[in-house]
Amino acid sequence: MTRFDHFMAAANATYYATKNPFENFTTSPEISQVFGEVLGAWAKTVWAMLGAPKDFILAEAGAGRGTLMQDALRAFVPAPEIHLIETSPRLREEQAQRVPTAHWHDSLATLPEKPMVVLANEFLDALPVRQFVHRDAGWFERHVEDAAYIDQPTDFDSPDPVGSVREINEAAEAFVAEIARRGAIALFIDYGAATGAPAATVQALRDGKFANPLEHPGETDITAHVDFSRLARTAQAHGAATQGPIKQNAFLTALGLFQRTGQLAQQHPERAEDLMLAARRLTAPEAMGSLFKVFCVCPANCPTLPGFE
Repeated sequence: MTRFDHFMAAANATYYATKNPFENFTTSPEISQVFGEVLGAWAKTVWAMLGAPKDFILAEAGAGRGTLMQDALRAFVPAPEIHLIETSPRLREEQAQRVPTAHWHDSLATLPEKPMVVLANEFLDALPVRQFVHRDAGWFERHVEDAAYIDQPTDFDSPDPVGSVREINEAAEAFVAEIARRGAIALFIDYGAATGAPAATVQALRDGKFANPLEHPGETDITAHVDFSRLARTAQAHGAATQGPIKQNAFLTALGLFQRTGQLAQQHPERAEDLMLAARRLTAPEAMGSLFKVFCVCPANCPTLPGFE
């Protein structure tokens, strides 16, 4: 019998090491190069707000195929020191083709202690969550055995009513706490509610279709919605400030997504329709514009950052 978060961690580690996740979903950097470009411009502006330190690090957590960082670096001349947090050897190989100057890490802990901006798009949702269920007899934690949930009594407590499910992402909280300790600035873009109401949000994709997360471990991509309010409390408890979460469409529009898309459309008229369709997919409320949120962890004295005005 395995605690659910341990099951999820092992299953996703195998999945990302052996499978092509982009067969199941398409992330924002793969939809439009403008996504990475505006985040690069955002990071450069933040770097300037920090006083343009020479020993600056631009990092990315969960860098996928390296597309976001490749596009983001167009904003920087010369390029800053690049660090990528990635545990999958297979994805590291792809990232090296697009960002050959990068340094790779298994976790945030081994990055140098320097002024740093971290970009993390669809990173937190893949981190393992513990699941707690409120039954008539009290709170129980979900474990997994033989592709089935088994509830075990726990000392977890919450005022949520009977029938509620609480998901706790300890790995995400630890990541945010380390960002706060370092005094770094981290920009998270992920899906989830701005306020953390109790809900069961774990889902799995296999061959492009929804699947049972307990079946075929290592062959499905298991994710859970991000509880931004809980991460904000974690950051603030460790002395940091937070900005957001705000909807992705508001953030990208404020950063000039449509203006940059229009420039590219003029330069490449044969791609104009595809470019505009991609921009709308990133911002339309019924597509990714409302589901995805943008959330920033920053030092306590940090001024309002671009896009959060």
